[in-house]
Formats: sequence, C-alpha cells, structure tokens
Amino acid sequence: MNCRPGCGACCTAPSISSPIPGMPHGKPAGVRCIQLGDDARCLIFGQPERPVVCGGLMPSVEMCGASNGQALAYLTRLERLTQPGSAGEPEKVEMAWVRP
Repeated sequence: MNCRPGCGACCTAPSISSPIPGMPHGKPAGVRCIQLGDDARCLIFGQPERPVVCGGLMPSVEMCGASNGQALAYLTRLERLTQPGSAGEPEKVEMAWVRP
C-alpha cells in the first residue's frame, strides 16, 4: 500500500524520541515534524538522518483508514495506548503499525 498524498498523519500523531534534523530532541505527539514538507512528504526520506522508527512505519489499510482524519485518529490512539502506564496492550498495538 502507498501513502495517501497530502496526509502526513504518521509525521504528526506519534512522538519520536530520536533526534530529527531541526528537532534534536525528537518531537512530541501531535506536533508536525519539521521535516514534513508543505506537500506532506518527508524531506529526508531515504537519508541516514531519518529516524529508524520512521523507516519502519509501513502504511496499511487499518492505519491509514479512508481519510487523513481517520489516519490521524488511529495513530493518535496508538500513541496514547503505547505510553508508559497505559491500560492498553502496547506490544500488540505497536506491532500493528511498525514493520518488524
């Protein structure tokens, strides 16, 4: 499956703890990545500076839904469920959206 043009939900909803060029401390959940271009494409795609977690994220019907709004809601929910102290099932949820 390919990414939906103009979406960028996966570059906004999740937190990223590793450094990103322009965001040396990563980014908090819900904050648009500085490397997400105006066209919602990653400006450092395929470059070594891109966080490993980003390279492991694979689009899926479940994750992307039928709209950008659905993708953002799904990823926001996953972010919430994978936070320390969450009552969710983090290992199972994380496996759903990150390539092994």
